[in-house]
Amino acid sequence: MAKEILGLIKLQVRGGTANPSPPVGPALGAKGVNIMEFCKQFNARTQDRQGKLLPTVITVYADKSFDFVIKTPPAAVQLLEASKLKKGSSESNRDKVAKVTWDQVKVIAEDKMKDLNAFTIQSAMKMIAGTARSMGITVTGKFPTVD
Repeated sequence: MAKEILGLIKLQVRGGTANPSPPVGPALGAKGVNIMEFCKQFNARTQDRQGKLLPTVITVYADKSFDFVIKTPPAAVQLLEASKLKKGSSESNRDKVAKVTWDQVKVIAEDKMKDLNAFTIQSAMKMIAGTARSMGITVTGKFPTVD
């Protein structure tokens, strides 16, 4: 028989650096989850992605046990890494702050494909390009056609 779900908690935590301080501690403590146990498990599973911002969905059960799913870093964070920026433009429609190529967009789209609601890599690339546009990042080159 399946466990009864008490609730879901969505957090964004840096890989390998989870600790009981906010936002992790208060969010888990409110549901009665063992905070240190979560931190140990999360840090062990994210050693290879040290310092990257990782969205995490924690399922809390009625017996205070938990499971968690670690998703890929947000598209905006990956675009900032690809363009080597600290932050996007404050006026994205006027100030273009960087350029990325369609090849870079494709790499990000392939990485995020399992977290996006897109059926093809081309539609995922268009989603990532839209995120880039809203950050003031220009996508250069010609959009790749379907092979």
